[in-house]
Formats: sequence, C-alpha cells, structure tokens
Amino acid sequence: MNFRDKVCVVTGGALGIGRCLTREFAKAGSKVAFIDMNKEAGEENLEFIKQKGGEALFYCGDVAREEDLINFKDEVINRFGRVDYLINNAGLSRRGILSSCSYDDFNYVLKVGITAPYYLTKLFLPHFSRGGSVVNISSTRAMMSQADTESYTAAKGGVSALTHALAVSLAGRVRVNSVSPGWIDTGAYHDENYHPAYTEADTAQHPSGRVGEPMDIARVVMFLCDEENSFITGENITVDGGMTKLMIYSGDEGWEYKVTKRT
Repeated sequence: MNFRDKVCVVTGGALGIGRCLTREFAKAGSKVAFIDMNKEAGEENLEFIKQKGGEALFYCGDVAREEDLINFKDEVINRFGRVDYLINNAGLSRRGILSSCSYDDFNYVLKVGITAPYYLTKLFLPHFSRGGSVVNISSTRAMMSQADTESYTAAKGGVSALTHALAVSLAGRVRVNSVSPGWIDTGAYHDENYHPAYTEADTAQHPSGRVGEPMDIARVVMFLCDEENSFITGENITVDGGMTKLMIYSGDEGWEYKVTKRT
C-alpha cells in the first residue's frame, strides 16, 4: 500500500480511533488534515505528527455545524489543493429513550454521525483525486443494541445506509465503504501511560481471544483506501473479533440472563 504524498482527511481526529488514523496515515507518508472539538488534544496530536516528520493540519470545530464544515473544507483545499481519502470517524452518544434523550440531543448525534459525513463528502466531491476513497466509521451497534442507546445506534445505522447510497451515486468517481468496529479499547490513544486490565470474560467472549485495538481499525481503513482494492465499494467490514457471531443462550458458558421488569 502506497500512501506517500496522499491527502487524508479525518473527522474526530484528536483522540481515540481518529488519533490512531491520523498518526498511521502520517507515518505512511500522507498529508493529514483533521477536525475535532477538543482543541488541547487536537493541538497535541498535531505536534506529535509534526515531531515525527509528518505534515498535518488541525481545525478546531464542531462537525455538527455547517459553518465549521465549510471552513474546514476551505482550509484543507487551500493548504493541500485536493483530497485523496475522507475518513468520517466522528461520533458520539447522548444515550436514549430510557434516559430521556431530548429532541435536540438526539438530532445533534444524528448531525455528527450522519449529516456531517454526507455534507463533507458533498463539499469535497469536486476536489477528490482520481481513485479517491471515502471510509465511514459505523459500528456493530448498527446491527445490535443495548438498552438506552438509541441516539448512537440510530446514527450508526444511518451511516451504514448512507455508505451504500453514496457508493451507488458516486460510482466511477469515488469509492465509499464503511467499517463497523466492535469493542475497541481506545485508552492508549487518550493516555500514553494507559495499561489495559481485562478480565478473563472480557477476552473469552471474543472468538478472537482478545479485545480490539485502534490499529485493528486503522489497518482495515487503509486497506479500503488502497487503490489496489478498487473493486470494493458500498461494502461494510465488521471488525469485532467475531463477537457479533457468537450466539449465547442463557445457561451457556456460565452465563445467565437476568430478567428485569420493564415499565
């Protein structure tokens, strides 16, 4: 995979999976532009990339705001002149119906999770290089849920559907795919001194035998961006250690379902 001198744009790039993505693309020789609301973490990540010899641009802004998306696009194009890869990674939860997630909260999550990927793709469309690629970060939550997760789940389900819609509309111009992470421990990309402490159950419930790491996602994103994989578009790749494929009934593996009264 050759990413040298490519221009990679990442949303939510200051911490977590986004921080890993910016650093890995920069390490591979790409010029990186990222947007995030966390000014301190964004500037720290920018400095880290520069110290490692990379070229990067950080814009402090909220992807839920149209003005910020437009200004970010302008800065990227003014600086780099084009885009090769757009990674729509930003996302958040404001919980759901059991915790009284409000109308405004729910719509804010959808703006971050669905509207921003759509609108940024639209804004960058005239500036994509030949062979350009969009990768949206969805989630296994698009396919399965815990209680009180409606805001995040709806956004991730929406971005999965948006992915195949854009792939069809932009056929022959830009490839569009998505990645659905499962349990990804992002602690090391928040605190460099982080040391995970998993229980046996944490690892055993994954057929892979371990909890996921941001690099597991970065490798798949880079695979999808690689022009050698141009036959892949409109696809979603689940990266969850097989967890969504493991069917467990009450009584299996020492697990018992606790029945709770619903009101």
